[in-house]
Amino acid sequence: MAGFLNFNYISIFCILIFCCSTLTARPTSSSPTRSLSTNPNFDPETDILGDAQIADDGSSVSLTRPSTSSSGLLLRKSPIRLADATSGNPTSFSTEFSFSISPDDGDGLVLVLFPGNVSSIFPGKGTFGLSLENNFLGVEFDTSLDDNVGDLNANHVGINVANLVSSVVGNVSSINLVLNSGEKLKSWVDYNASSKRLEVRLSRLNEPRPFSPIIAHAIDLLKLWGNKDVFVGISSANGNSQQITSVYSWKLSLRVFPKWMHSLPVDPRGYSEQKHDENFRSHKRNYCPLSILAGLIFVTGSFALVAFLLLFMWAIFISKYEECPVKIPAHPADFRYERIDVAIEKNTTDEKLEHKCFS
Repeated sequence: MAGFLNFNYISIFCILIFCCSTLTARPTSSSPTRSLSTNPNFDPETDILGDAQIADDGSSVSLTRPSTSSSGLLLRKSPIRLADATSGNPTSFSTEFSFSISPDDGDGLVLVLFPGNVSSIFPGKGTFGLSLENNFLGVEFDTSLDDNVGDLNANHVGINVANLVSSVVGNVSSINLVLNSGEKLKSWVDYNASSKRLEVRLSRLNEPRPFSPIIAHAIDLLKLWGNKDVFVGISSANGNSQQITSVYSWKLSLRVFPKWMHSLPVDPRGYSEQKHDENFRSHKRNYCPLSILAGLIFVTGSFALVAFLLLFMWAIFISKYEECPVKIPAHPADFRYERIDVAIEKNTTDEKLEHKCFS
């Protein structure tokens, strides 16, 4: 009897080990992968934090889940610096990402740059799931109206500098877009360290990059953070709603410009048009009277030169064909040869003298 019991215990023990090993070896659908290294639409060093999870068979990342108080963060593992470590030259960056926000009244989405500890800034609570108390920079795509921070409406883009009150705000409705329509949108955020200008563009996913930014802000990030390590992330929180924010692609690139290079803005065409208008107004204001005087002198001199040339040509080609006036007698037949008369008189006189001598 004791041997039989021992056999049963051994059998039960073996069955439990087999079941545990089977469950451990089989992946479950409730534990999605947390790696984006195989998705070409994301940088391979992108990390996923909070409620964020890979969805749609790996083609997108859902930052929030269909439940209240959900928040998630996409984070670039390697921090950036606003000054090159070797040369000390200022660093510019450009990032572009595509996203969609479901039709609910959540916080929306924010591109955030911050120095320091990641865990301290992303506790998963608060606006966008962030604890925004440090010297952060945020580009918010806000789908809620909060009068406490002076929101324009529930469909706006703003640039926040160390404050939830936006330094500059753009109305997304002005470009015929709705952030939380569920439509796929694409944004470009560019910072030029040379011109110290941050520009934000927004369009539908398959449309080309807009020529003009929806908002732009003059800011010196190197002065704000110095040579600190700065992390870059995309965060979202749905608050008391079930808003789902999905990200379909995200790329970030850095550019280092020598200090001696001429300062150029991110949007050179827009900047050149602005400078052209300023130069035109300045030229019109400062040099318009001088230009008018110069024009009058030029016109007067041109007329004088033409008149001189006409007179010169007339003197050369016309006057040489004119003949001097000669008085022609009306009756040519009235001419007489007086010389003959004189000769006759002379002969007569000689005869008279000869006659006196012989007498």
